[in-house]
Amino acid sequence: MTRPVEEPTTSPTTYPRLLHVDNLRTALTVLVVIHHAALGYSNVPGWYYVEPSTDSSATLLDVLLVLNQAFFMGAFFLISALFVPGSYDRKGPRRFVGERLLRLGVPLVLWLLVLRPLATIGRYIEARDAAAQHGTDLPYWQFYLLSFNPGPMWFVGVLLVFSALYVAWRRLADEGRDESGPATGQAPGAVAIAAFVIGLALVTYLWRIAVPMDFRLPGLPTPAYLPQYAALFVVGLIATRRGWPAGLSGTAGRAGFATAAVAAVSIVLLLASAGDAVLGQGTWPSLVMALCEQALAVGLILGLLVLFRERLAHQGRGRRNLSAHAYTVYVTHPLVLVALGYALSDVQAPAVVKFALLAVLGVPLCWVMALGVRALPGASKVL
Repeated sequence: MTRPVEEPTTSPTTYPRLLHVDNLRTALTVLVVIHHAALGYSNVPGWYYVEPSTDSSATLLDVLLVLNQAFFMGAFFLISALFVPGSYDRKGPRRFVGERLLRLGVPLVLWLLVLRPLATIGRYIEARDAAAQHGTDLPYWQFYLLSFNPGPMWFVGVLLVFSALYVAWRRLADEGRDESGPATGQAPGAVAIAAFVIGLALVTYLWRIAVPMDFRLPGLPTPAYLPQYAALFVVGLIATRRGWPAGLSGTAGRAGFATAAVAAVSIVLLLASAGDAVLGQGTWPSLVMALCEQALAVGLILGLLVLFRERLAHQGRGRRNLSAHAYTVYVTHPLVLVALGYALSDVQAPAVVKFALLAVLGVPLCWVMALGVRALPGASKVL
């Protein structure tokens, strides 16, 4: 996820600022916080504070996580890509790369060296005490390496790679034509969108034969979704050149939401009936799962882009401040959620209730913390 870009709005040779996209990015950041709040009380591993599930309500959180994962990070890659061509055009390759390293690379290093140790201190103490009971020492550096996980900052790392590939492509594909402004045109029709969904589903299905959904990499916790991330990033690059966001019709948005609703119900039924067969490795349920996920992702993204463009395309002071701090929230929210998780550890309640409590408290506190962080000298230049 990238910082909101101050796009000029008057010159015909520049890209207009998409305030509705800024607002959508803020909403997706809230969803990221909610997603990670649910992780700690679900049956899905991979968070810094975890309470073992003691009741069936955790299954509801599992469903929420699966549906979220099917679209929200792909949406972030598409939204981030919308701002890339205009930024590159204005700044040129050297300055573009420099600012990417500043605004993506520096927070990534900060997370790995400072914030991640703070987020994992509780788990380290537990692991160290367990090792001591067996008569062994567990220095922090060893725990750090053995439990390495970039957390939510994997997105920033992948976005850096995608940005570098874009720069390389632009340098190699210099066709000598004017790239200063986006072409205007109609958004793709239903047939083209359906073909994209089917094609991406097939690629995802084949990819998951080797990289199933439960496969993890040290620097990429969700590699099974990499085809979607790459494809939607490329779509974002093309969409901003051709003016697709402005060309999406209200009908396309409504159709997108309807398609996403059908896909979501299908995913839930598929999970209940097929179990682990949906994970990949060439099974028929994994093919259906891949198709439903891409339909959900594309449908929701279309619907949300139209909804925010038509209903949430303005920024008063409140939305502007929320947008300005959204990237900082993305970087720092694990600290808030982990601290709150430990603070609520003695509360006796079903998993879904504790998740709701953590989310209700955590979302506003994440923005409060971001406000303090960005007030530090020089922080606003990076975050």
